[in-house]
Amino acid sequence: MNEENEGSSPAATMYCVDCCEYLCERCSRLHRRMSMKGGAHQVRPLGAGLEQELIKVRGSYCDKHKDKQVELYCHDCNENICVLCFAVKHKQHQTVEIPEVAEKLRSKIDSDDNLVLSGMTAVRQRSDKAKEDLEKFLSQVETTEKTVVEAGEAIKRLVDRRVNECLLELQSIKTESTKQAETVQEQLQLALVAMKSFHTYSRELLDKGRPSDVTRAAVELHKRATELLNNDVTSVQYRPPHVTFTPADVTQVKRLNLVGKVAAATEKQTGMHIIVFCSYLRCHFSTLQDYLCTAFPTRRHISVALNPSVCLSVRRFPSVCQSV
Repeated sequence: MNEENEGSSPAATMYCVDCCEYLCERCSRLHRRMSMKGGAHQVRPLGAGLEQELIKVRGSYCDKHKDKQVELYCHDCNENICVLCFAVKHKQHQTVEIPEVAEKLRSKIDSDDNLVLSGMTAVRQRSDKAKEDLEKFLSQVETTEKTVVEAGEAIKRLVDRRVNECLLELQSIKTESTKQAETVQEQLQLALVAMKSFHTYSRELLDKGRPSDVTRAAVELHKRATELLNNDVTSVQYRPPHVTFTPADVTQVKRLNLVGKVAAATEKQTGMHIIVFCSYLRCHFSTLQDYLCTAFPTRRHISVALNPSVCLSVRRFPSVCQSV
């Protein structure tokens, strides 16, 4: 009896493949004696192996003729067929019994599976390599960021140093010119005091002096007047310098590329020609040579040329130019 229609029936212990129903022991005996679909029903005990068996049993029936089990495999159509299908549509096709071709296909499936497994290993290795490369790249970028900041700080220090030099130079000019002005002013003031003293004495002598006083002082006063006049203080002049400042051409500074330039090259650019221009700072040949040999140990040829703009080149042939 069907367990799904009788709630009080004993627990199901069997399964009818033809009816797709769970059965108790008593009902399963009835299904085994049934003659539907050309014979007794296929009844299987419930258990761990039932699911796999059901897959095999269900898959053994023909898709076009539901009451016929598949027995042959058509190579031309790549499908399982029953004897009725063979008689109707597949007589001229290459057909083989399913168990025979299944063994060959098992080997093919197993081979494909091994290839896929190898592919999985390769993909996993590439994934790990990509993660490792990313970590190295991020570390390299972090190091490069620090280098950029350090280069910027070095340029700032150079600029600050140059600003201080300009200010010190300007202060020196200011101090020297101020001293010159003070010296000229002192000479002019001394001459002015002397001339004022002569004028005061002469006026007092003329206004209040006796004739004998005038005759007695006249010769000396004339000599003094001549001396004062011969001392041409008007030739003593303060000539301050004309101070100007010409700022650096910003466009020229930009072309100098003081800090540096960031560039990225992939490993596909195996033929690499790297050119580094140092226009602002002079570097020593040995230092650059040692650096290049350390940074690019696999390059076939390394050369360093010292020009007004130091040019460093690392060549590997065939050469693909990459500016840094």
